[in-house]
Amino acid sequence: MQRGVRFGKKLAEFLEIPQDIVLDLPRLTMVGNIEITLENHRGIIEYLPERIRLALPQGELMVSGEELVLVSLAQEEVVIRGCIKRLELA
Repeated sequence: MQRGVRFGKKLAEFLEIPQDIVLDLPRLTMVGNIEITLENHRGIIEYLPERIRLALPQGELMVSGEELVLVSLAQEEVVIRGCIKRLELA
């Protein structure tokens, strides 16, 4: 584990704040296979009805499925709905 990551985890524990804030990590919330909320993204790379690719602080997230729709897009949060079949971190 990287030294900065270990320090960030310890700092988050000490200050009692979520690790994703200190470590600049995305937070993914999934409701069944019909909705995803992703916080702390860096923008949309690709948007198709069967695939949505999102830039993350460290890499990207690819959501695959059917009839995928961006329901909400804010500076740091995106909501995707549809029939979600696969998530892939790269």
